[in-house]
Amino acid sequence: MIKIFIFAMIIGASSVIGIMIAKKYANREFELKEMKNALNMFENKIKFTYEDIPTVFSDISQKISGNVGKIFKTASIQMKDMQAGIAWEYAVNNTWSNFNKEDIDIIKGLGRMLGKTDLNGQISEINLVENFIDNQLEEAKLEKEKNAKMYKTLGLVIGITIVIILA
Repeated sequence: MIKIFIFAMIIGASSVIGIMIAKKYANREFELKEMKNALNMFENKIKFTYEDIPTVFSDISQKISGNVGKIFKTASIQMKDMQAGIAWEYAVNNTWSNFNKEDIDIIKGLGRMLGKTDLNGQISEINLVENFIDNQLEEAKLEKEKNAKMYKTLGLVIGITIVIILA
């Protein structure tokens, strides 16, 4: 009886690990969509409200949940002590997310011109980052379709294999 319970736990644990790895792909896609929404909000706010960047970022952080909201919240807090671009880069580097290295590099690219150019320059930079995020979003969708099912299945198969070896 105990042996069956242990075998079930092994299969269950390996399946959960596979599901967690697969979920990372779905989370990356979701966070890229959230970042795109946040950048759209940023663009509209600076176009129409003329509020300062820390205030806009604080507003966005209240409307966007999860890791992306935390990035904007951290950036708005850091802008009290740092320049906007440096605060943005700090927030992206120091907030845990499901983004890969390419995603992070693209998102950090927004900080280069943040607060340094006029309204049109910042809007152009936001649009450029949004275009790059669109490309990353397509890549994330393909990776999710390709890898999510594989990791779920692999977790189950490894668990069953371990049980067979132990039995």
